[in-house]
Formats: sequence, structure tokens, C-alpha cells
Amino acid sequence: MKLKLLWLALVFALATTAQAASLVSGMPPPPPELKPAQQQTQAAHLVAGLLTRYHYKAMPLDNAMSEKIFDHYLKALDSEKIFFVQSDIDQLTGFRTQLDDAILKEDLAAPFVIFNLYAQRVSARFAYARSLLSEGFDFQQKESYQYEREKETWPKSEIEMREVWRKRVKNDWLRLKLAGKDDKSIAETLNKRYNNSQKRISQVTSNDAFQTFMNAYTMAIEPHTNYMGPRTAEEFDIAMKLSLVGIGAVLAEKDDYTTIRELVPGGPAALSGQLKIGDRILGVAQGEHGVMMDIVGWRLDDTVALIRGAADSTVLLDVLPAGAGPDDKHQLVSLIRKKITLEEQSAKKSVLSVKEGNISRRIGVISLPGFYEDVEARQQGDVHFKSASRDVARLLGELKKEKVDAVLVDLRNNGGGSLSEAIELTGLFIGRGPVVQTRNAQGNVAVEGDNNVSVAWKGPLGVLINRSSASASEIFAAAIQDYGRGLVIGEPSFGKGTVQTMIDLDQIAKNDKPVFGELKLTIAQFFRVNGGTTQLRGVAPDIGFPAVTDVEDFGESSFDNALPWMQVKAASYSPAGNLKSLQPILLARHEARAKSDKDFLCLQEDIARFRLQSGKHLVSLNEAERRKEREDQEARQASCAAGSEAGMNAQGKVVGRKPAPGNNKPFRDDGLQADERNLATELAAENANKNAKDVLLNEAVHILGDEVGLLKPGSRFAASISPGAPLHPD
Repeated sequence: MKLKLLWLALVFALATTAQAASLVSGMPPPPPELKPAQQQTQAAHLVAGLLTRYHYKAMPLDNAMSEKIFDHYLKALDSEKIFFVQSDIDQLTGFRTQLDDAILKEDLAAPFVIFNLYAQRVSARFAYARSLLSEGFDFQQKESYQYEREKETWPKSEIEMREVWRKRVKNDWLRLKLAGKDDKSIAETLNKRYNNSQKRISQVTSNDAFQTFMNAYTMAIEPHTNYMGPRTAEEFDIAMKLSLVGIGAVLAEKDDYTTIRELVPGGPAALSGQLKIGDRILGVAQGEHGVMMDIVGWRLDDTVALIRGAADSTVLLDVLPAGAGPDDKHQLVSLIRKKITLEEQSAKKSVLSVKEGNISRRIGVISLPGFYEDVEARQQGDVHFKSASRDVARLLGELKKEKVDAVLVDLRNNGGGSLSEAIELTGLFIGRGPVVQTRNAQGNVAVEGDNNVSVAWKGPLGVLINRSSASASEIFAAAIQDYGRGLVIGEPSFGKGTVQTMIDLDQIAKNDKPVFGELKLTIAQFFRVNGGTTQLRGVAPDIGFPAVTDVEDFGESSFDNALPWMQVKAASYSPAGNLKSLQPILLARHEARAKSDKDFLCLQEDIARFRLQSGKHLVSLNEAERRKEREDQEARQASCAAGSEAGMNAQGKVVGRKPAPGNNKPFRDDGLQADERNLATELAAENANKNAKDVLLNEAVHILGDEVGLLKPGSRFAASISPGAPLHPD
């Protein structure tokens, strides 16, 4: 009875908030009151059964777990504490020990009440933000804005919360002002931004609420177990196999329009010649004579789902050409859906040259964004199935024909993927032998390795990693290091030493259609062949680069419920070589270059400034102070001729890059969000970044060039060097 009264009180509070928010002029409709669907309550119960029985760290679903779920749910909804106030949290506290019952009794009313309150608060906060735009701000005051609030307490009152938002809006305004915008355009830009945020929260669905709640449950156990609704599971599958059935166009949302951002070469959209970048899709119909659905203002994922379909089926698009006005002539474009391979996300190669005196050495670089594998195509016997190891093997063959002296595998920002692909990729460099050990929940340890005796590349090898290199990337890097097969260069890796499997919930429930989704379940922990694990500690590089992130803020060790580090017995393996004798010399040469290389010195300064600023979590709201900071930053950038700006890293800029020749303009913060920029300008900036000089990659290539030079004359086998062997510099 007490819980029922709490729900009624919260429902009344939601209605009151929605009524007040609707008074704001021009505000989008309030968020809908979401309710759980029957299939969601059933899916939740099924997930609970799997988690409590088969998870590597199986834990009962009881009141103690309910409290953990509650805390993770609030963090998922409002990690920065900018929506809920303390009185909201006090009201919701009655649910702390009720969420286990909500799952087990198949009554998800409680988590949906929490989500509905969150949605109403989000809408109200942005409505308040919009109301501030007509008042203007005094930028002569000495005050600051705290842009990271995760470790703060909840605002105690609405007055305190409004002060948080006043400073947030003031900072948004100041960034645009410093970028040269006038007050009128600033107010228009921010009003549109906040209005779009209100619109997005009004478009949330019960699937959004359910997936958020279920992930609060799964991640309360450990960080890498996740629930995926049907649509999210489909996207995950596409990312793993790097293919989909569609028209071959990358879409983006711009001003309520679904806009063509990129055309995939060889896809139906590109081959038709009827579509171009910047075109806007206004409607979609299934078949030549299907009913045209008006999609203006739709969520992008809903539009994408409508455009995709079965192979060889027809989709009809109502298109407004790029540059045309809303009332200009439309164009009907009919396309046949085909299988699209996402080559942009596949492994790629390049060849870089380094000079030492009169000697030039060619280093082949293979960039691998992920360990992808089309499992379904492989099981069906498709000889052309897509996989990371197959692509890398092909690229190695090409590099050998190009007579490179060494190969560098770039795994920066590679978050992992298929375990079997990590094993097969390792086999390309070591041949037959154990690669990784896995330990299941019962404590049984299995050794997994590659059985292919042939080696695709026997020459000098390097592996470049950073803090975002995780899971399968760490398996590969650790094996190469343990075998003495190559040098690991860069930052310590992420530290994810767990193995997950995908469970199709609809398959278990024997559902005809995908309605339950999938569960990514942690079932084992993996260990290096030397018996150690990458869990928490990651892979330590043989030659380290400056660390951009703090291990306390990013990586496995930043999670409070990560599995502990442990060790098992070493596997029986034979090292391919020993590079220990080379490392001191290579390190000394690297350090000498780092002290004299202008780009590297600027990079180190960037990182130091970024970490200092990020540690403060504060920015000044005084215009004179901010303008002086901006001028100092731009002057330093111009001096370094560096394209990356440390203070902008939190907004997605790439560390360690320098503009391509002829583009020495420093990055200027324009105060805009990604969807607010002109599409042509955005694409040009991305292209410039792709062509920018990569300082860290270049130094890694130099290190491998040094290694080649230290080998015996005529030798191309770095792994053949033994401890104490004489060195023969060129």
C-alpha cells in the first residue's frame, strides 16, 4: 500500500511538472508517460534467470542487488546530477529495495516511474534554459562553471539547480561569443539547441527506458555484461560482421531532416547517380507503389529501420535535393536494397618511410579498428566471409610485395571484438601455438591457440596501443609481447580481461519475431600465456608514450565492481625470440628524439595542460579571463603548428595530430555541437583530420626503423635476436 501511494504521488508530480513546462512558449510536447510492455517484463525475468545462473560472477537478485541496481540506474539517467534534485531522490528512495521484485514478479511499474520522472525533469531543465536566453548575461563577473558534477551531491533545491543551469547556459553563450557570434545569433542557436533536447526527450520510447534499466541491472554485477534491445542487437551484429542490407548511405539528422552524409562506394545509392551528399529524405515507401511515410522530424534510428530491408527489395525515397528550399521540387528515387560491406571500418594499410642518414626504411602500417567477423557467413560456408584476420593476412601479402622492412599493427582505439579473430590474428605472426587461456566460473582453465603452422609475416613487428585498446586487442598485444615476437608501443591498455558471449533471448523463448533482444554475458576471464592477466592492469608497453588519460578516470580500474586481478599457471609455449636486449637502445633513441622533436614536445605539453585542466573540472565565466586563455592557447598552437588542442580533447579532438601541409590554422572552438555545423564544413574538418600528421604513429614508425637498423646486416627477423647477441648498427 505504501509503495502504491508513492507511485500515485510521483504520477501527480509528473503531471504538475508537465503542466508548468507547457507554459513555456514554443515548447515541444511533454515527454509521454511510458509504460512497460508485456514482452519487456518477460524478457527481464528471463535475463535475471540467466544472470543468476550462468554469469562468471553470478549473484542473487535480492534486496542487496536491488540497491546496486537503483544506484546504477540513477547514474545512467543523471550521472552529472543536473536533472534530479535531492527531494526527487528522497521520493525515489522507496524503490531502492523494490527493483528485484519488479523483475521477478514481472511488474516493471517502479523503474518506469523513475524513468518518467527523469524525462519530465529533463524537459523542465531545458525549458528553464530557454527562458534564460532573453535575459542575457554579465560576463564581467568573477565566477566559474563546474562542467563535471559526477562526484558532487544532488542539488538541494530547485533554486540550487537553477543556479547550476544558469551557469551552464552562460558557458554555452560565452563559447559562442568568443567564437565571434553576436547576441541575436547566439540566442537563436541556443534556443534551437535546447528545443532539440526537449524534442529528443519527448521522443523516448518504452524500449529506451527498458534498455536503460536492464543495463543498470547487468552492469551492477560487472561492467561488461549488457542487455541489448532488438534494434541495438541488430546494430551490434552489423558492427561485428561489417555488413548490412540497405541502400549504402550514411545518414545524419540535420534540422529535423534525415540528411545524406556519405555515399558508400559501390552501393545502390552511389551507383544510381540520383543521390548526393546533402540531399534530404522526406519520405520512405516500401516498393514502387507503397504508401509514402512522412519522416520529417523522426528519430534517426526509426528512419534507418524503415530504409533497411530484405536484400533485392525495393525502397522508394522522397528526396529534397541539397540546397533546395522546403517548397522546391522533390525527387522520387527508387533503389534496390543490396548487401553493403562497411569497408571504411575494415583493416587498412599504408607504407611510411623513415630515414637514418642516407638509409631509408619502409614500414608497413596496418590500422585495425576492431576484431570483426561475419560468423553467420562463415557458418554457411561463404568462402568470402568478412573477418579481421583474413583482411590483415591479405594486407600482409601486399606489404611483402611492396618490400617493407617492418610491420606496425595500429590497435589504438580498438575496443576488441571476436576472441577467435584475436587468436587467428596472432597466429599470422607466431604460427602454431597457444595464444590465450580462459578460466570459466567453475575455475576450469582452457588453453586456446592457433593451429595454422604458416606465418604470414616473419619480419620485425610492432604493436601500437593506447588506453582505448581493449579486450581482443589486449589478447593480441599480450601474446606478441609474451612470445618476444614484437615490440608493444604506446600507453598501457584498457585492462579488460573478460570474455563475453551473445545470447539470443528470442531463440531461448522460441519467439517468432525479435522482441526480447539479446544479452551479452560475461562467462570467463582470459589470461596471457605466461599466466598473468590483462584484467585491471592492461598490457604495459615495452616503450611507453605520454598517457593522455588518468587510470582512475578511464579504463577497467575506474570501475568500482571490476573483477580482480589474478594469475593462473603459465601455458606450455616456446618464445619466438627475445627483444629485451634491444629495448634499452630503442628507448634511449626514442627519448632523444622526444627531447628534440618539436611536434612531440608540443604533444607532451598539450597532454600536461589537458590533464591539469581536466583535473580542475572548472572553467571561468569571466569574458576577459576566457578570452586571454583562448588567445594564449591559439598562440601556443600557432607556435607549435599543432592541430590538436589539449583543452578540446573532452570534445572529441584527436591527441597527437598536426595539420597537413598548407593547413596550419590552429583549431578554434566554435561553440557549436556536431549537429549544428554546416555539413560541408563538418566533412571538410573530418577529412583534414584524416590527412593530418599523426605524431604518435610517426614516432612508433621511427622506433621500428631503429629496430631494423640494429639487426644483423641482411637479417629481416627481429624475433631471431637472442639475449646478449651482438648488435650491428647500420
